[in-house]
Amino acid sequence: MLKKMRFLPPQKYAHFLYEYATGKKLNLNNPTEFNEKIQWYKVFYHPKILNQLVDKYAVRSYVEDKIGSQFLNEIYGIYNTADEVDFDELPNKFVIKGTHASSFNLIVTDKKKLDKVKARKLFKKWLSKNQYYRTGQEWAYKDVKPRLMAEKFMEDGGGSSLLDYKFYCFNGKAKFLEIHLDRESNHKRAFFDLDFKKLPFRYVVIEEEITEKIEKPSNFDEMILLAENLSAKFPFVRVDFYSIYGKTIFGEMTFYPSDGRKDYYPNEYNKIIGDLFVLPEIPKGQHIITAVV
Repeated sequence: MLKKMRFLPPQKYAHFLYEYATGKKLNLNNPTEFNEKIQWYKVFYHPKILNQLVDKYAVRSYVEDKIGSQFLNEIYGIYNTADEVDFDELPNKFVIKGTHASSFNLIVTDKKKLDKVKARKLFKKWLSKNQYYRTGQEWAYKDVKPRLMAEKFMEDGGGSSLLDYKFYCFNGKAKFLEIHLDRESNHKRAFFDLDFKKLPFRYVVIEEEITEKIEKPSNFDEMILLAENLSAKFPFVRVDFYSIYGKTIFGEMTFYPSDGRKDYYPNEYNKIIGDLFVLPEIPKGQHIITAVV
């Protein structure tokens, strides 16, 4: 039903999406919970720069300008079509991502085992998708050009996959972070404060919550500062980093975590986190916000 409704005007569609995902009525006139405000963000907050910042390739110039190219992962190529990808030029280990959407990632740890025909079919499928219509009308992705990007496979020497440090930043201040681990095999996650203490809320089932002790990375304070630099002037954005042998590497910027669909448990944290998200005022005479103040 939701797929058939994806072409409705955003103000109407947001109500159906939110109620379907959370079981709650959406109040766009006075949103209070975090996910309510994410829906408001999608409908009303449209500065053009967001199109650049959610583009996994275009965002690199923004990162370079704000914090420096030393925090960017190495890339091997950017491609407009699946046929442009030259596997022979790529190293034995690499990652290919869709720059225009979430969850379009092909991780290759042994090129000799790669089914290239199958991979190209997958790339063509990715390139045919638009993230805006694919899920919940996430506005920032609507005009992002579909492309593929090949980049360096990152390793940190421990675990089956990298830890992903996701900083929730409100008006340029990091308030807490989410850590993901073992994304490829036994994906778990949990929230931590800026003293690296685990926080008492989650949005996944208890079995998918991190229970083991996570060591604070040596570059943790640096990641906080960099996240705040990149998030300055935005009411909310999540800024993601990796720590590779103590070196900070930028991941991505996300304005709509989980598409604003996943409630937090215990329930009171939906409002507590929502209170951190101060929505900007729509200028008089306008229906949406088109500029970053």
